[in-house]
Amino acid sequence: MSDVRDILELDHPTVPEVSKDAILGLRKDLPKKKKEKEGMRRPEGMHRELYALLYSDSNKDLPPLLPSDSGQGYKSVKAKLGMKRVRPWKWMQFTNPARKDNAVLYHWRRACDEAKEYPFAVFNKKIELLSYTDAEYSEHLLCEGWTRTETDTLFELCSRFDLRWPVIHDRWPTHLTPRSIEDLKERYYDVTNTLKKIGNLSGPEGKIVNYDADHERRRKQQLLKLWDRTPKQIEEEQHLISELRKIEARKKEREKKTQDLQKLISADADARKTTKASKKKIPQAKIAKTDSMPPNMESCTGIKFPDLKTTGVSLRSQRMKLPASVGQKKVKAIEQLLAELNLETNPMAVEEVCQHFNDLRSDLVLMYDLRTILLNYVFELQTLKHQYENLMPDKVLEIPESLTINTENESPSRPRAISEMIDAVATPATPNRKRKAALEQSNVLKKIKART
Repeated sequence: MSDVRDILELDHPTVPEVSKDAILGLRKDLPKKKKEKEGMRRPEGMHRELYALLYSDSNKDLPPLLPSDSGQGYKSVKAKLGMKRVRPWKWMQFTNPARKDNAVLYHWRRACDEAKEYPFAVFNKKIELLSYTDAEYSEHLLCEGWTRTETDTLFELCSRFDLRWPVIHDRWPTHLTPRSIEDLKERYYDVTNTLKKIGNLSGPEGKIVNYDADHERRRKQQLLKLWDRTPKQIEEEQHLISELRKIEARKKEREKKTQDLQKLISADADARKTTKASKKKIPQAKIAKTDSMPPNMESCTGIKFPDLKTTGVSLRSQRMKLPASVGQKKVKAIEQLLAELNLETNPMAVEEVCQHFNDLRSDLVLMYDLRTILLNYVFELQTLKHQYENLMPDKVLEIPESLTINTENESPSRPRAISEMIDAVATPATPNRKRKAALEQSNVLKKIKART
């Protein structure tokens, strides 16, 4: 109907139209609730902590310029009045003990504090100076250049101005002998030190003060000279300092070059020594025809363990580490000997165990070297014996039993000794094989001679 009325341009009926809103109870003529104002958003690029400092309450009031404990910003806080009586204040007079003119002053003060002393009187510190009598002055305090009147005036000024020496020097009477601050201080400390020695004072009060007036005079003269320098002198001094730094830099550079040159010279000398030694050792190696040179008696010193003198924390087990100079063959020999003695190759690193274990391995290496030298000497004896018998067939060279090593008639079940263990781990080119080869060579020569 409403559409027809709209087309015919007729008035709408006064009865409200039945619609969905009317059925559901929604009325459009009621005022709509105002939406709550959205809170102020944080501007882009501003940190959250900085934005939080802008407002300190829910009403978004600006923060106070001065710190406050009310939390209300600029808002005025109501006075919290209690039921107690207010403490009365009184306009009263007071005197300052630091003043000796009995001046009376007035100020506001609580009535309960009327009988108390002026609170700032505790800051009135007075230095207690030593005094002297006529007898003490005549016996101990006489000094050339100082009269009794000048000494009394000095102590009076010191007591009056609490040892403020610039003020004392300024108040020194003009009719007396002009004195410098150093002269006044020297006379005062000489008198007080003498009085302390006479009175046998102990503690801080009786401490002797050693004042060197000459040093103070020289120090002030130097300061005056430093202050009175002209700009030209200051520039010259800066130039000299820069030249001194250049000289020191050149000196350090020369020292560094000399050290490098000495290192090169020492390295060259060591290289020449090694080349000469290698040239000398080559023909000996060819004559002996061995893979490695046997050790000498002088070189048989066992193992030299290095002293660990490093800064910081270190393990005690590092002391038991074999140095790099010990060869692989000696290491294997040590391991086999330790296994024969039923000892661990890496025992617990206790202080005593470290020392004894290192000594034991050093002795084993020493025995290993001595065994090698002995075998070489036995081989040389056998070689000389065969050469002697070849040259002189009718004679036989007898070698004492003390110089021979018996390796025959050994039972396989007998336990092997330590010396045999060392012999077992010797180098492939050991004297045992050489001795056997020499014996075979001599047998072959004997057979050839018998046939001829």
